[in-house]
Amino acid sequence: MTLVKICGVRDVETAVETAKAGADFIGLMFAQSRRRVSPQECHDIVEAVKGGRGQQSEVFFEGPARGEVSARTWFGAWAEAIDQSAARWRPLLVGVFAGMNADEVNDVADAAGLDLVQLSGGEDDDFVRQVVRPVIRTVHVHEGMSPEAVEERCVAGSSAGLLLDKGSAGALGGTGIAFDWDVAAEVAERKPFLLAGGLDPENVAEAIARVSPWGVDVSSGVETGGTKDIDKIRAFIRAAKGAPVGH
Repeated sequence: MTLVKICGVRDVETAVETAKAGADFIGLMFAQSRRRVSPQECHDIVEAVKGGRGQQSEVFFEGPARGEVSARTWFGAWAEAIDQSAARWRPLLVGVFAGMNADEVNDVADAAGLDLVQLSGGEDDDFVRQVVRPVIRTVHVHEGMSPEAVEERCVAGSSAGLLLDKGSAGALGGTGIAFDWDVAAEVAERKPFLLAGGLDPENVAEAIARVSPWGVDVSSGVETGGTKDIDKIRAFIRAAKGAPVGH
């Protein structure tokens, strides 16, 4: 079943209802954004979500070590490891970062008690390897890029997962606009990834059927007036979880 990440959550009520609706990941923004969480907001959300895990709050991932698997199977092995952790501890908490150094990312992730880190600022492989927690690396897909060009940016051996989103000049984070799903579908035949960009409750089932991504990521597509809409979040998760996978 396709995994679902609801990104840009900023309050406890939304986080709790998102968890109840069946989200696999909740994304907390630490990059510069109108959705950026304050330290107090982050603390309250983490306490509310991790409190539902009972005494166990730390998630352990049995992912592959570098050199243990080929580049072709690296992301598949990590996807399986994250799947297993999500099945037991969902929703996993993902911190979204851009424009910070690796030490700052690690310090925030430790203090917040995050499960995963998402890097959205075009960080290089050396940066990724300095991050202690498993990293979901954003690959920005620009207009006219071929599937081969996209895959060249999907380097195995550093990040645990991939998120494909539309690229925009000067933009660090997501644009809320879809990119070519045909390109995404070709990449999905060889590598698992989270599909982002322009998704909403009305089109996510079609996206899943056409692309067959490992997971889907949404933020603005489940908002009303710039605020997370619980009804839209529920509708998005229902549509994504009930969608037939293509290929």
